[in-house]
Amino acid sequence: MRLHLPLDGTGPLRQRLYRDLREALKQGRLKFGEKLPPSRELAESLGIGRKTVVEAYEQLTAEGFFMARSGSGTFVCRLPPADEPEPPVPGPGPGSHWRPLPAWVGQEAPRRFNFAGGVTDRRWLPHEEWRRALLQALRDDARDTRLYGDPCGDQDLRRAIAHYLAYSRGLPCAADDILVTQGAQQGLDLLARVRIAPGDTVAVEEPGYPPARAVLEARGARVVGVPVDDQGLRVDRLPSPVSLIYVTPSHQFPLGMPMGLERRLELLAFARRNRALVVEDDYDGEFRFEGRALDALKSLDRNQQVAYLGSFSKVLHADLRVGYMVMPLGLAAALRQAKVFNDGYSPVLTQRALALLMESGAFARHLRRMQRLYLRRRHRLITALEAARAPWTVLPQVAGLHLAVRFNQPVDGLAEKLAEAEIGALDLGMFHHPARQGSGVLLGLGMIDEASIEAGVDALAGCL
Repeated sequence: MRLHLPLDGTGPLRQRLYRDLREALKQGRLKFGEKLPPSRELAESLGIGRKTVVEAYEQLTAEGFFMARSGSGTFVCRLPPADEPEPPVPGPGPGSHWRPLPAWVGQEAPRRFNFAGGVTDRRWLPHEEWRRALLQALRDDARDTRLYGDPCGDQDLRRAIAHYLAYSRGLPCAADDILVTQGAQQGLDLLARVRIAPGDTVAVEEPGYPPARAVLEARGARVVGVPVDDQGLRVDRLPSPVSLIYVTPSHQFPLGMPMGLERRLELLAFARRNRALVVEDDYDGEFRFEGRALDALKSLDRNQQVAYLGSFSKVLHADLRVGYMVMPLGLAAALRQAKVFNDGYSPVLTQRALALLMESGAFARHLRRMQRLYLRRRHRLITALEAARAPWTVLPQVAGLHLAVRFNQPVDGLAEKLAEAEIGALDLGMFHHPARQGSGVLLGLGMIDEASIEAGVDALAGCL
């Protein structure tokens, strides 16, 4: 028999095959008493695994639509009524810890005034240098006889990252201390896998980064939001006991203040007393525009209690999907194994090209160029915000690729007003838990056209 099964849509392949077979029953394309193709034959015709076909057949047999006859095959023994409701799509079962991510996580069409936070403009990538690095990486790859990559990451890239962290973040480390990840988010997920047990208490900044909270909740942790002040996370408000503390000390997300030295030492002392792991997310610590940049919190760690997360998303572009972690000694073996279980290893070609870019000096030149560009944009944005004399307060920030603007009073329907004014910006209140709509905006510097900054600020003032 010939049977068209498109296998379209989303979800597991077995579920899509089951749905298509059930639809064929409802539409009469499978008749009562008709013999089904053997599982191996159907699997070959669809280009899928035989196990997938067997499982779909077994589910429909359990529901009474198919019947297996020993030595004869599988037959249609019942047809569903044409108006029978669709079976529910399997979702998280009882006890699942998955929560939906915030609506802003994902792709969004760019607007006229693109103040999107956390992204950079790919037009400024060092394209020619990157092309040469990729071609060299391809030539090197052709001579490589290894079957798989190193789960810890390309050795040359890890050495380059260690050198980069030593001079840019004051963080002495060796290549063996580093684990290359597909973004800082994967690094946090790996740490949660090896450090968090269901029911453990973990602490995050309030307000803070919602995807980090989501990762920790997905591991079954009890997540406690800890308030911040002008020095960052308030250590005196941390819960005890606590297994993990997630912080952004170089440039608090989203409010922007750096954590002072005294507060950093206080946090490390608390972690030592409570045997807690501190996760330092240094998401854009390279970009400091006033005063001398503070060294990474990890550089003060004398007891291997800090895991340092970094990313090339803000320096280069998020599409590269390259991040890294400086691992605490006691978790290193478990983290390497977790990386193997998670995805085996990160793409080798990208890692080799990035290592060549860093070794050639092109990466450092690009970083200096971006620092000058963002400094100009930042100055222009602050000047425009202050000149607007609108009912808002620009929160003081000395680093990073965004500014936080707090409204003097909440604005109803802020998202709709921003969309109507063609402004791409995030509501500052969505970084609270629970969200506080209309409390302010986060204005990113990475994508906005420099010549549009003043007009964008005027449009934002018009929303109020």
